[in-house]
Amino acid sequence: MNKPETIFDELLARHPDLRSCEAEIRKAFEAIADCYKAGGKVLIAGNGGSCSDAGHIVGELMKDFTLKRPIPEDLRQSLLSMKNEYAELLAQKLQGALPAIDLTAHSALITAFGNDVDPRLAYAQQVIGYGRKGDVLIGTSTSGNAENVAFALYAARAAGLKTIALTGGMGGRLKDIADIVICVPGDTTARIQELHLPVYHALCAMVEAEIFGSYC
Repeated sequence: MNKPETIFDELLARHPDLRSCEAEIRKAFEAIADCYKAGGKVLIAGNGGSCSDAGHIVGELMKDFTLKRPIPEDLRQSLLSMKNEYAELLAQKLQGALPAIDLTAHSALITAFGNDVDPRLAYAQQVIGYGRKGDVLIGTSTSGNAENVAFALYAARAAGLKTIALTGGMGGRLKDIADIVICVPGDTTARIQELHLPVYHALCAMVEAEIFGSYC
């Protein structure tokens, strides 16, 4: 069974250039794991390729990634007690989830808020709506200068969320806003995105191992 530390060591072995942000990756893991242990959730926002990354991260958190994730036994028994033709299917195939919301995916809300109020604040509005104290917001921007992501981080901090910036280069404006800044080495969008992927894959696997590892 993989443990968080093993996954982390493997990440650095495959991508030694990420040692420059080793401490911040550890902090991000701890923040996300603590959030889930306290019953919280993770929100993710980004633009362009980082928008795709937001959906990718949610996909890894909301279903099994590297481990089997049994649903709680009381829920399994409740499903079976329905005694209909779908009860066993639901009890057998539903999986434990790590609650996560992709703020980039709500096109009707984003376009309505952008048209009626201010497009720069569409992610911030969702943070106010979804976020609760103790939750985590991950803001992704290769340059670190995405204005709508910066506003979301400001709103998150005001609302008591822990904030993580996943960026590159010199970190841009996000480095001065987020609680935790994972600034991967790289001077081009493509190179930074190439390094974001293994970072968030490792974070998802580490958190999964921390939360669900005892079931394996």
